[in-house]
Amino acid sequence: MVKDQEVERIAKKLDKMVHKKNTDGAIDLLRELKNMKMSLETLQSTRIGMSVNAVRKQSSDEEVQTLAKSLIKTWKKLLDGTESRSEEKKKGSSPLQSSSSKDSPGSSESTKKSEPPKTPTTPTTPTTPKFTSFPPAPVTTDSVRTKCRELLVAALQTDDDYKTIGADCEHLAAQIEDCIYQEFKSTDMKYKTRLRSRISNLKDQKNPDLRRNVLCGNIAPDRIATMTAEEMASAELKEIRKALTKESIREHQLSKVGGTETDMFVCGKCKGKNCTYTQVQTRSADEPMTTFVLCNECGNRWKFC
Repeated sequence: MVKDQEVERIAKKLDKMVHKKNTDGAIDLLRELKNMKMSLETLQSTRIGMSVNAVRKQSSDEEVQTLAKSLIKTWKKLLDGTESRSEEKKKGSSPLQSSSSKDSPGSSESTKKSEPPKTPTTPTTPTTPKFTSFPPAPVTTDSVRTKCRELLVAALQTDDDYKTIGADCEHLAAQIEDCIYQEFKSTDMKYKTRLRSRISNLKDQKNPDLRRNVLCGNIAPDRIATMTAEEMASAELKEIRKALTKESIREHQLSKVGGTETDMFVCGKCKGKNCTYTQVQTRSADEPMTTFVLCNECGNRWKFC
């Protein structure tokens, strides 16, 4: 059986290609994976399925796409076969059935007459359609992690987009939470802060594109787990921040106590546009600066996020 270290090495290389948006050489790695005898444990521990799927979406090479699809299809059969065997074991003859046949001698004969001839059993497929993604959702018994997953599910289900897309929100939330947990290896404050920012941005009614891209798979779970606030922001908010930054740089007034005059804001009280703003780094370095606005007409102050 293939060693996990070899698969992890290939997974890291594939993830690096996706991050750099350059999938040159991916075909050689996929061929190497094709020649490996994979186990379910290796698939779950290395998360190689997600890496291969990400490369498939990123690459424009038809050979890469075809081979990636073939690998994922093969691995899914391995997963489905394991689930079918476990279900068949559960459906085996129960103690009640065996005891009843022993207690009543005539019952076995009547049963044989009424039952149709048995044919060799084969694993059956579910009759109801099921939204399937790969790899399987990681399981946890930690109460904090479970609660965070529930909050992520609620955020993903803010609108009815998930019904139209057919996304499995519980599975997706588990993937996102697990990516964050694997980074911090604990449920400390950094872990909670990261989860809180994901939930807040996914629930934002003014930024539905972020939620839809995650539900559609355009933004992978490991990507949304590490995105900065600027990257998750809506297009409108990005444009406002860009304009503010350009104006501040142009006037060289970021360090002035009085702030920078602008007409980009509307006062909530007097509806005037004669305002002054200042920007202060109130959060961690990877978070955007906080903008404080003062209305020069009525003196109203507020914070723009």
